[in-house]
Amino acid sequence: MTGPDRRFLAFSGRVALDSLRGRVAADAFVRGEAARVAAPVADLCPRPGAPRDRQVLWGDPLTVIDRDGGQVFVQAAKDGYCGWLDAAAVGPNYAPTHRVAVRASHLYPAPQVRAAPCHVLPHGARLAVLGTAGDWAETPQGFVPAAHLAPWGAWATGPVAAAAAFLGTPYLWGGNTGEGIDCSGLVQAAYHAAGLAMPPDSDVQARAGRLVPDGESLRPGDLVFWTGHVALVTGPDAILHATAHGMTTKAEALSDAAARIAAAGGGPVTARIRPAAIPIGPA
Repeated sequence: MTGPDRRFLAFSGRVALDSLRGRVAADAFVRGEAARVAAPVADLCPRPGAPRDRQVLWGDPLTVIDRDGGQVFVQAAKDGYCGWLDAAAVGPNYAPTHRVAVRASHLYPAPQVRAAPCHVLPHGARLAVLGTAGDWAETPQGFVPAAHLAPWGAWATGPVAAAAAFLGTPYLWGGNTGEGIDCSGLVQAAYHAAGLAMPPDSDVQARAGRLVPDGESLRPGDLVFWTGHVALVTGPDAILHATAHGMTTKAEALSDAAARIAAAGGGPVTARIRPAAIPIGPA
């Protein structure tokens, strides 16, 4: 019998959320503190100083559960993932109104093209827009090109269209941005941009819908899985995926990818899934 999945267990090892009373032996139980990611991107780690599990993005909502020096244990609201972040990457809660709808944007100190940007903002970053100044959107932290933003609730036409923005993005294990992304991060980003919920890792994504039998045709937006890998179906015998083969995000024939992965010892396709269309949560 296996224990609870630590990726989604809101328990730092000493402090847990109140909802876990009677389920874990914690030194303390807390209601948690609402917060937001206050850095363009931050690594979410299983232990302070450990390699990343995933990344969280500017404005992502968090529940703070525990603090230990310069580290904070949190649960990400967008998918339930838990882990440790640098305390400097955690800020106060606020109400976002918009998201970055392109692969990346910049935050500027003034609405001027020649101003030196303060930060690179990743696709999916959540911002509170106060107003506009010409072609610029004003936020409490600075200015962003308004053309790069979409109001929360104005979604991409589908995950396939959203995923296309990441073509050519370098592969990065645990990555979730246009600077580096992995296979499951790409699928989650594409579905979230289309306003649809999606778990963070490929093993959980493989349980996020119904099985498409071999005799049934795949549709754009379906997911194809191998052991430790997932690809997004874009058309007949066509996929888009972030792959360590070439360390990039690319379009490929499904038949070619399946043959290549099998020849490299990665085994056959393990599942073909049509994800459930569950609306994403609030901003």
